[in-house]
Amino acid sequence: MKIFSYCISIFLLIVVILISMYHNKNINKVCDSHNNAKENINLNILNNKTSTQEMRAIWVPFMSLNMHGTDYSENSFKQKFNNIIDESKKLNINTLIVQVRPFGDALYKSKYFPWSHILTGEQGKDPGFDPLLYMINQTHDAGLEFHAWVNPLRIQVNNSPPTIAPNNPYHSFKSNYNYQDIILELQNGIYYNPGYSEVRKLIIDGIKEIVENYPIDAIQIDDYFYPPSPAKPEYDKVCYDSYCSKCSQMPLSLLAFRTTNINLLISGIYSAIKSVNPSVQFGIAPEANIQNDINMGADVFTWCSTPGYIDYICPQVYVSLNHPFFPFAKLLDTWEKLTQGNHIKVYYGLAAYKAGSNEDSGTWHESDDILKKEIELCRSKGCDGFMFFSFEDISHPKSQNEILNVIKVLN
Repeated sequence: MKIFSYCISIFLLIVVILISMYHNKNINKVCDSHNNAKENINLNILNNKTSTQEMRAIWVPFMSLNMHGTDYSENSFKQKFNNIIDESKKLNINTLIVQVRPFGDALYKSKYFPWSHILTGEQGKDPGFDPLLYMINQTHDAGLEFHAWVNPLRIQVNNSPPTIAPNNPYHSFKSNYNYQDIILELQNGIYYNPGYSEVRKLIIDGIKEIVENYPIDAIQIDDYFYPPSPAKPEYDKVCYDSYCSKCSQMPLSLLAFRTTNINLLISGIYSAIKSVNPSVQFGIAPEANIQNDINMGADVFTWCSTPGYIDYICPQVYVSLNHPFFPFAKLLDTWEKLTQGNHIKVYYGLAAYKAGSNEDSGTWHESDDILKKEIELCRSKGCDGFMFFSFEDISHPKSQNEILNVIKVLN
């Protein structure tokens, strides 16, 4: 079984390398006649290995900021966020990764996206103050970094938000563009289709707007790229067929086409950020399962090895030490090989939300210092720090013993 698992790991790594080489070779073959976005890779790369401070971050998802069940007042929001800072500092956290664009909407005044429904209960409704500016100022005053977390393509999932605001770009994209799949309406949600340059430009401009208007330390996007849809795997067939019809040579496969579109989006975001403020970092938190990343068009090999894409990577290694199929150490070894000697910083996402739970076939019950041991193992590999998911879970009763042991190694 060990030999079989080892062979599988080697096979997956080889697949990643071959696919990434194929994508790099063919990236200029994308035939997009509607390409109005500036999607050039900025090769003026900063040396991002200069800081010696260990990253100790916590993700603050939109659920932690949702004002449902309150009076939706400015004061209530501020009290909620102040508590997030106070509780995070008890864990010796030095960075908050705050979800500021959860559903094609915003926790700040934007010329591209409507106000988020989590602030007022209604998407598009002005809360009467600037939540993002307040959060950044309070975070910095507390001595912490603020990373603005953006979900670039998601519009609605599981009926959240319940109503899409009239000024949401979703409506104009559906009515103003003659592409029937520019908006992907799937069984599990509604998403923008990154195969169109108009979509990529919207996402890039929206992120650039944040960097222009707010003193953030970094932009981060998570693991939502091309959405998986087993019931309708070729949901972007119109876009892909249009691309194929314009190519004078052998077109890319559908997967390679999707991957190239995501690479254009990522490099475009990177260039836009650096054009405004080169000191603002850009990071991605992909799944730790590289095959899943590949299936979503997330070319982690290129991002980690080629300048002009990211400043840091944070694979979500959300497994126990003894996960029956993906043991923590094996995933760590795969990512260590993938990022070794490269220009980027490497953080690891750890599953605080699984601590003390029945997840991973019950292996989180084997001890109450699993996260502590994972931190120590990551440090032995020379990583640059950790990010914990999520704030919602650090005070949950089931995770308290684990968190107390984590604090011991973060002092």
